Amino acid sequence: MAGPWWSGCRRLTKTCTSTSLFESLWHVNGRPVSLSACSLGPTSWSSRPSNERRPSALPAQINRNTLNFTRHKSRLLNPTLQPHCCRSVHSDAKLKDPFTLAQKDLKSLYDDIRKELFVSKEELKSLCDYYFDGKGKSIRPMIVVLMARALNIHSNRDGDLLPGQRTIAMISEMIHTASLVHDDVIDGSDKRRGKTTINEMWGERKAILAGDFILSAASMALARIGNITVVKVLSQVIEDLVRGEFMQLGSKENENERFKHYLEKTFKKTASLIANSCKAVSILVNSDPEVHEIAFQYGKNVGIAFQLVDDVLDFTSGASQLGKPTAADLKLGLATGPVLFACQQFPDLHAMIMRRFSSKGDVDQAWQYVLQSDGVQQTNYLAQRYCEEAIRQISRLRPSAERDALIRLTEMVLTRDK
Repeated sequence: MAGPWWSGCRRLTKTCTSTSLFESLWHVNGRPVSLSACSLGPTSWSSRPSNERRPSALPAQINRNTLNFTRHKSRLLNPTLQPHCCRSVHSDAKLKDPFTLAQKDLKSLYDDIRKELFVSKEELKSLCDYYFDGKGKSIRPMIVVLMARALNIHSNRDGDLLPGQRTIAMISEMIHTASLVHDDVIDGSDKRRGKTTINEMWGERKAILAGDFILSAASMALARIGNITVVKVLSQVIEDLVRGEFMQLGSKENENERFKHYLEKTFKKTASLIANSCKAVSILVNSDPEVHEIAFQYGKNVGIAFQLVDDVLDFTSGASQLGKPTAADLKLGLATGPVLFACQQFPDLHAMIMRRFSSKGDVDQAWQYVLQSDGVQQTNYLAQRYCEEAIRQISRLRPSAERDALIRLTEMVLTRDK
C-alpha cells in the first residue's frame, strides 16, 4: 500500500509535474538536495497551453510528514525552484549553439584520446579505438568544455581552456566510454551507437580488459594534471559508477524507497560523471567553494534530466533512432521512471518489478501498462524540473556566450529523440 509520499504524488496523476519525486533525491553522495520547492507551501495550480497543468509547489502534507530535508542556510545550496518552463529562465532571444562554440576545443578530442590509448599490440588498439571514432554525441566533453570556458570568464580570465581543463574533458569521455564497454558485458548487449558491441565482436573477456585499459589511461592523464583535489573529485566518479551498477542489480520492496533508489542510482551511474567533471574544471580556475557548487549542481541536474529522458526514449523512440533495441531496460529487468509512475495506476506492475520482468509476457504487459498510463508524461515533467534547476544554477555565472550555450544545451536535453 502506498504511503503518504506516493499518495500525495498520485493525487496529481493526470497533471503531475512529479515535484515530490524530484524532492525524493534528498541526499546524493552525502549531499543534501539543492532544491527546496517543498518550502513553498501548498500546491497551487496554473493553466498552461494545450490543456496542460502542473503544480507550482509540493502538497504541504508531503512536506511535513514525508520529506526530512537538511536545510542549508546558504542560498546557493537551498534555492527556491520557480514554476516556469526552461525557456522563461533566460531572457536572451537567441541562445548560443553549444555545438558551434565547443567545436574548436572538441575537434581533436578523439585524436588525443587515441594517443593516450596508444599500444603496440594491434588487437588491443583496435578494441580501445572502436568507440572513439568521433561518431558519438560527445555530450559530456562538450558540457565540460563549455563549463570551463564560462567559469574562466566568470573568474576574470579569458575564455580559453587551461590545459588541465581540456584534459578533464578528455577524461570524462574516456571514463564514460569505459563504463559503456563494461555495461555492455554486464547486460549482454549486442548493439551500441548503431554498431556491434565490443563484447559481441571480440568476446567478454577482451571487452572487460579493454574497458580496464581505457580507465587506466584516463587515470594516468588525471595524475598528470597534478592537482590532488581534482584527483579526489574525479576518483569519486569511478566509485559512484561501481556503486550505481550494484544498485541497479537490486530493487526495493517499498514503493517510497524504490523511487529514491532509482534516482540515486541515476545520479551515480550517469550524473556523477558530469557533475564532478564540471566541479573539477572549476577547481582549476576558481577557489570559491560556491562557484564549485554551481558547477556541480548544474552537472548533477543536467545529468539526471538526461537519463530521465533516456528512460523515456526507451518507450517512445525506435531502435533506429536510439542505436540500440527499444524496451531494453525492461528486458534487462530494470524499472525506470515511466514504469515506476505507471505502477501507481497499474498495481500489477509491482509484482513484475520485484521479479524483474522475468516471467513470460511480463515485458510486453509492462510495456502496455506504461503506454496506457501517464508514466512517460510524468517522467518528462520530472526531467523538466531538473533542467529548470540546472538553468537556474548556471544563470548565476557572469553572462557569456558559453554560459548561454549551456542554457541552450539544457533545453536540448528535453527535446532530443536519441
